[in-house]
Amino acid sequence: MSERLVNIGEVIVQGVAFDPKNGERLRAMDLNELFDSVPKLFDLLDQRGIDYVLVGGIAMLAYVDGRNTQDIDLIVARDDLERLQEIKIEEDNPDFARGWLGDLRVDFLFTRNKLFKLVQNNYAVTQEFIGRQIPCATHAGLVMLKLFALPSLYRQGRFDRVRIYQNDVADLIEKFNPPIEPIFQELAKHLMPSDMDELRSIVQKIEADIADSRQRFRGDA
Repeated sequence: MSERLVNIGEVIVQGVAFDPKNGERLRAMDLNELFDSVPKLFDLLDQRGIDYVLVGGIAMLAYVDGRNTQDIDLIVARDDLERLQEIKIEEDNPDFARGWLGDLRVDFLFTRNKLFKLVQNNYAVTQEFIGRQIPCATHAGLVMLKLFALPSLYRQGRFDRVRIYQNDVADLIEKFNPPIEPIFQELAKHLMPSDMDELRSIVQKIEADIADSRQRFRGDA
């Protein structure tokens, strides 16, 4: 983790406040309440004894600087949502749900998905954020989750998210160089062979771009 500890509330508030797409929503929002909703969420999780792992953009900030996000992403068991009555669920399907704690958006990844359960069990560590120790996906776990999401994002035509996720993968590979083959072996249990071929191609290009970047401007002055 970087020497600069992350204040999750500040990251969320800045992400919301500086996104021009939030114009109408922002005018109706109390940013102080949004800021206060972050510790309230983690207090609820701890008080109810809910096992969770932080993933998504905030988890990325445990490893790389500069990632912007407006929500909190958690891996949890689906049944545990029943113990979080304070969160208003807006969308719900077998693997995912989206909810709101006031104006704070919380996205849930459910452990009934075996890959999400694997990340919770085998790819999680405790990271220090300002004011709190939080179970967080490892850098390898985040690479796995980002790659897992890419085929669906491509098929949906959500290329803004594609670019963000691929950049996240590139940042993590460049900084930590996690073993990629074990990640591919796990992903192959959940994705089609054709998807795996595309993911391997994406990662190979990322690795080649990193190698090329490291060689630029290496000549004699």
